[in-house]
Amino acid sequence: MSETDPDGLERLWTPHRMTYIAGADRPDDETAKPAGCPFCVAPGLDEAHSLVVARGEQVFAVLNLYPYNPGHLLICPYRHVADYTELTDQETSELAALTRRAMRVIRHTSSPHGFNIGMNQGAVAGAGIAAHLHQHVVPRWGGDANFMPVIGRTKVLPQLLADTRELLAKAWPEVS
Repeated sequence: MSETDPDGLERLWTPHRMTYIAGADRPDDETAKPAGCPFCVAPGLDEAHSLVVARGEQVFAVLNLYPYNPGHLLICPYRHVADYTELTDQETSELAALTRRAMRVIRHTSSPHGFNIGMNQGAVAGAGIAAHLHQHVVPRWGGDANFMPVIGRTKVLPQLLADTRELLAKAWPEVS
């Protein structure tokens, strides 16, 4: 041990996570659209910059900028709505269909052992951007929830977001 390493523990630094923790990418006004809402802005950008993987008529699939695991997708309506009960029947149907398709594509490209699928409704429920509904599709593998996030408060991701987006987008038309 030394003054610069007082406890003898090794450190894994993930300074890029501070952007998320500090909320730098979150809109100042939770009701703002489209200027302040990343889910309203993303569909208007090219896929490489927006991380959009697939587009439907009512909803789209986009990679999570701060993923829990590689391939962590968000299924979002184009329309700026906060609550699941605000979706139209068409939006609800397409959201379900795109979620199923996302699971098939991720299975095809990455062979996960399972999935977490869900929505956080409201900031108190954990929604990072509560003003625009989005459903998480998180691929899971045995052992992916190891000591790193629990003890090290760090998540190890083996693939760059751009590479993940390219892999999923390429497979999307091939998998039905």
